[in-house]
Amino acid sequence: MTMEKIINKLKEKFAGSILDVTEFRGETTVKVKPEIIVEFSSFLKYDSELKFELLEDLTAIDWAERKNRFSVIYHIFSIPNSLRIRIEVPLGTADNLDSVSGIWKTANWHERETYDMYGITFNNHPDLRRMYMPEEFEYHPLRKDFPLMGIPGSLPLPKK
Repeated sequence: MTMEKIINKLKEKFAGSILDVTEFRGETTVKVKPEIIVEFSSFLKYDSELKFELLEDLTAIDWAERKNRFSVIYHIFSIPNSLRIRIEVPLGTADNLDSVSGIWKTANWHERETYDMYGITFNNHPDLRRMYMPEEFEYHPLRKDFPLMGIPGSLPLPKK
């Protein structure tokens, strides 16, 4: 199956929920509405022709100044078709996103890391807690508003 056929199949099935499809340097990105991420992911994995059975990575981008401040990014791979696709989901600061850990088991850790570093909450996640930072830590280090010099008073500044 070609990427063109895959995109046509996705556009047919999710007509009003695909916001954009772009191709750059051989990578195809499909931007979708947040409310369909579970159904969309399930279709990509379980459709008999598509078989995107491998979630390679899940992360986020903080755009800071945009209305939809965050983009959650999924990199998935179809072994039988030897094709990779990226899913992008735009989110506002206060928005949550449904977990896809029931579709791809590896999403469990990726979503926890994204929650810890960006503060994005994944609904229905089986164990959403911090991975790197202590639970009582109030900040999310990969957000653009995180202080570049760290949290004031947390570390001694070097003497001049």
